[in-house]
Amino acid sequence: MNKKVTSSAMASKAARILQDGNSSQISKKLAGSVLSQANRENETGKKMEKIASDVLKSNKYSEETKSLAGSVVSQSDKQR
Repeated sequence: MNKKVTSSAMASKAARILQDGNSSQISKKLAGSVLSQANRENETGKKMEKIASDVLKSNKYSEETKSLAGSVVSQSDKQR
């Protein structure tokens, strides 16, 4: 069980991104992961950790996308 869950503010941001037809696919993928972690039983998977890490390292993504990526990474399995 994951002890960390998505904050209500981040969940709201993720929901808004998922509903926005102009959001990028990567933003939507990260937003979905962020929302799924509002449940204590869900934890970031290895694949999503890699995607989020790559987003954080890149200069081509917006601050909003990077904030989603940061949330995903912060809820990852520390043992990986």
